[in-house]
Amino acid sequence: MSNGWLGVVSAAHVRRGVELGIAQINHGKRAGLARMRPGDTLVYYSPTEQRGDRAPLREFTAIGTLPDDEIWQADEGCFKPYRRRVNYRDAGPIPLEDVRDRLHLTQQPNWGYQLRFGLVPLDEHDIEVLGSAMLR
Repeated sequence: MSNGWLGVVSAAHVRRGVELGIAQINHGKRAGLARMRPGDTLVYYSPTEQRGDRAPLREFTAIGTLPDDEIWQADEGCFKPYRRRVNYRDAGPIPLEDVRDRLHLTQQPNWGYQLRFGLVPLDEHDIEVLGSAMLR
């Protein structure tokens, strides 16, 4: 059985990850990536365009499936993030407001607090809603 995950990452970082075909969570930490299994679906939510921006974006920006369980540490000089492969689907960004009323994720008061963890489990219903809305 596969699971769904919501990664919280700026849109600019998501675009780079899609170009490279990789996932990177929580500023390159390994723990979040290790929770995922082959066949799991990863959806990215981008609260902002760039990390540190004050202007909100609030969009779901990418969706893909994890093909294997390999996690490796990249070397970008002084930054050595952990990564894993993702098969991204041809999808377009969707504003949160377009699907908010249909997601289980957003039904609880203060639902956004959980986004601070950087990786949030998603149920099958929410994966279906987001996939249908994002896929071209």
